[in-house]
Amino acid sequence: MTTLLLSHPACLRHDTGEFHPETAERLAAILHMLEHEDFIYLARGDAPPATREQLLRAHSQAHIDRILGSVPAEGCYIELDSDTILSSTSGEAILRSAGAACYAIDEVMTGRIRNVFCAVRPPGHHAEREQAGGFCLFSNAAIAALHARDGHGAQRVAVVDFDVHHGNGTQNILWNEAGMFYASTHQSETFPYTGFSHETGSEGGARIVNVPMPPGTGSEAFREAYTNTILPALRDFAPDVLIISAGFDAHAADPMAHFRLQVSDFTWVTNQLLDVARTCCQRRVVSLLEGGYDPRALAACVAAHLRALMEA
Repeated sequence: MTTLLLSHPACLRHDTGEFHPETAERLAAILHMLEHEDFIYLARGDAPPATREQLLRAHSQAHIDRILGSVPAEGCYIELDSDTILSSTSGEAILRSAGAACYAIDEVMTGRIRNVFCAVRPPGHHAEREQAGGFCLFSNAAIAALHARDGHGAQRVAVVDFDVHHGNGTQNILWNEAGMFYASTHQSETFPYTGFSHETGSEGGARIVNVPMPPGTGSEAFREAYTNTILPALRDFAPDVLIISAGFDAHAADPMAHFRLQVSDFTWVTNQLLDVARTCCQRRVVSLLEGGYDPRALAACVAAHLRALMEA
């Protein structure tokens, strides 16, 4: 068993138009970084497209049809909202991003692979059951979590989200789902303006742990949030599989928010989560790329994240 990288050229072809922060340059920077000799032994595979059955675990048929039916003709763009853009080449990328998440679950739940990183776009954690938004069309992490439960019989599935923005879509979809856990650290009072600490889930549904923190948050406060709140709750939950919504826009160089994290913080949090996975879930970890909008910082953070996964 080893670490598997899943990606697909279609994810580079998802075109969001000029001046949009969620561009193919993000993924290109990651893939270029992965040419380094440190990653010569990284297993690699193509992300398959998600099936309707997989998507329907998290989204309604109407939402799926609305998204896929909105993909425009060649040379055109559709704005689902001011942030969320579709081009003629977006349809395949959307399906392969969600498909990567499900295939990664298949690999770790069957024991063929220890852990997986999905270098895909568009991201997913802002997509709610019936609503796209925040660059996201389908909720990749929630789809993966429900696939682990309904497709593989996992009784307890955890999603931990260290993107600087709250994963409102993941929380929305998992809120009433039994056997689910969602935890997030994120900047307060910024998009999507959700993720308050009092949002703890519904009776009989998911366990929710939100730790909003102010602009300017740095390493010490970030690590304290995990050490004192998220990691103890995660260990208590004792998941059968751990899904990471790996957004790297909390890095100090990122233009989309105002955290002050460094590459070393992403190494640290990854290792902390892997320690829990080692104890609770036979090292089964699926990591999904979310945000990160300074390509150079993003590539450096993903490299650190992947090195930790490969050493787990």
